[in-house]
Amino acid sequence: MKLETELSTFYTTRKFNSKGKLSVALHITDHGRKMGLPLDPTKLLTGRSGQVLGLGMAPVQKILSKYGIVKILAREGGRTSRGSIDHMKEYVIFLNNLHALDLIDFDKIEQFWIEKVNLFFAGKPLKIKFDGSQGLRTIIRDLITQGEIKQKEAPGVNYVGIILQHLVGAKLDSALGEGRFKHNSASTSDAQTGRSGDFLIDKVAIHVTTAPTEFVISRCKDNLSNGQRPIIVTTKKGMALAEGNAENAGLANRIDIFEVEQFIALNLYEFSKFQEKGRDVAVIDLVKRYNEIVEEFETDPSLQIEVQ
Repeated sequence: MKLETELSTFYTTRKFNSKGKLSVALHITDHGRKMGLPLDPTKLLTGRSGQVLGLGMAPVQKILSKYGIVKILAREGGRTSRGSIDHMKEYVIFLNNLHALDLIDFDKIEQFWIEKVNLFFAGKPLKIKFDGSQGLRTIIRDLITQGEIKQKEAPGVNYVGIILQHLVGAKLDSALGEGRFKHNSASTSDAQTGRSGDFLIDKVAIHVTTAPTEFVISRCKDNLSNGQRPIIVTTKKGMALAEGNAENAGLANRIDIFEVEQFIALNLYEFSKFQEKGRDVAVIDLVKRYNEIVEEFETDPSLQIEVQ
């Protein structure tokens, strides 16, 4: 039980849910079984220290095949993914700590990661289908609809809110360049971090929400008191609620409220310079950045977007 708790905590806190990180965990667990613990991370690098020793599709698939899994986890097994060496070092420290606590059971550790691989494969990603006849707002609306379906299947998880936050974050990164502001897990509240909103860019505090309640308006009031300009980005249904609550608080003329479909779609047109050939590129770039953010800050692989 203690081992499972340690593994679950590591998996959740270290976000070891992507195909690259899962590949690293399986591969390094196998190294630990064969080489013994504690492991020396310097001995798990190639001669030029550019890659994790032996990490690739074949070794990972060999492990998966023992459990009857034939799907490809990662074409390169995480070998060439960004940060694979850092992930290896991080996992080695974890394994060595388990060894120091006398909790090592390689069969149980491997089975834990196999369960997470099965979870990864079971998660149905969001999908975007390119259709030249569709407007860009329709593409965003369809993602929201898929999120609503997920919420019905898993009550208690605000899938729509998570999707919207990271779509807006990806859109802002695309518009401004990465590094202008911090991203966070959608489950991290402003109060926990002391931040002014979901995104703070210079003096502008952006709140992305499906439920622009009085509490959100109070956060906007705090922004104004601190010399910041609040923006609320919400769904079509949330617009009326946001406007009504802002009006009741006497802040209707001081808070900018945007409907998310328009907020994102208009930027996509601008990114594509309103040219048909640039439209698909703009959407793909947005999806790519969104997926990177989800991989780093969330643990549910079904939040990823697959372009068809």
